[in-house]
Amino acid sequence: MAEIDFAPVTEQDLPLLLGWLAQPHWQEWWGGDIEAELSYWRDMIADRDSTRPYMLLHLGRPIGYIQYWLVRDAMLEPSLDEAAYLSALPEDAVGVDLSIGPADLMSRGIGSRALAAFVADLRAKGYENIIIDPDSANIRAIRAYEKAGFRPIPEFAGRSGDCLLMRHHKES
Repeated sequence: MAEIDFAPVTEQDLPLLLGWLAQPHWQEWWGGDIEAELSYWRDMIADRDSTRPYMLLHLGRPIGYIQYWLVRDAMLEPSLDEAAYLSALPEDAVGVDLSIGPADLMSRGIGSRALAAFVADLRAKGYENIIIDPDSANIRAIRAYEKAGFRPIPEFAGRSGDCLLMRHHKES
């Protein structure tokens, strides 16, 4: 059994995800509209959205959530209205989002290792331009993402609202 693995999100995972979403460390960064998130997850599961959601597994146990999304699909309203900087990214780029479920599993290096493994999977699928956009105030996440090989994109400094746009570097 792999230490870190990923499984596509299914309807059966939604109660666990909703429980995590209600926790303070998720609410702080994911926002408060639980019904809207549930609707988004259902659209992803049913392939009505190009975002690909996965459960993050540690030693076979679900401990978090990770997804990737296609930048070209986010270059439409309302996404472009909320994040105009997306139009300056390569159309073949993919964005990644990650959250550890239980708060007691944070700051243990699991997120960095999971993100590195997920990026390796994305590269194996042919994706070269991989970005992540944490809130610039989320220092814990930024440090984890740097450990996984992401670096701030200097040309986007001050142009991406509250988020810090970061790109994965292969050599990291």
